[in-house]
Amino acid sequence: MTGALLAPILALLLAVSPGVLAERAAHWPEWRLPAPLERPSNRPGHQDLAYPAWMEGGWQVRSDDLDYRVQFERNAIGAVVGNRAFNATAIGRALLGKALLRVTNDPANPNRQIAVLTGDQQLESTVVGRRSEQPDPTHFWTDELALQVLHGPGDPRVSRVETLSRYSLNPNGSVSTEQWQASYPSPALGLAAAASSNGHYSLELTPVSPVPLPPRSDPAS
Repeated sequence: MTGALLAPILALLLAVSPGVLAERAAHWPEWRLPAPLERPSNRPGHQDLAYPAWMEGGWQVRSDDLDYRVQFERNAIGAVVGNRAFNATAIGRALLGKALLRVTNDPANPNRQIAVLTGDQQLESTVVGRRSEQPDPTHFWTDELALQVLHGPGDPRVSRVETLSRYSLNPNGSVSTEQWQASYPSPALGLAAAASSNGHYSLELTPVSPVPLPPRSDPAS
């Protein structure tokens, strides 16, 4: 078969074949570890999750019972990444209220945050696995596995949380998001594990602030 005939056939197969993360979603809630994820990159500027350009800016997030704001911005290499401390604080306040005091980033690792809670507790969360896919210009999939350690009175409590998200850009500029989540026991009990709890959520993101335009260069005189 000539290349001219083969190319459109391959393109059609790629268009209709589900990605790894779409298949992962189809198997929810019967999730198990290990998941089809890779460790985050340690290259400077590449450690964090990069989103499509259309995610840049501020968003109002609404679900059945939550309402909060998140922010996505450019990092040092120009990739669009989530403002993790800001976003985690917004989500945490929506869920926990005044029980969440603050969230800080690890300056050496954008994948690690510390949430300070009332009752002399701290929740340390580190992304240890990740995968992302963009099957077409208006859809984006990402899956992250976080190791969570709750420090406080008594022994630390360790768990793992996997969050799979599908972002869909709508014609009006909003973004519809579907999320699947599962919790797993501590890796001390074995790297392979079945989900101990799960959740499925639908979110709507509405832009709330314009993306700033790049500085304009004066024409050469």
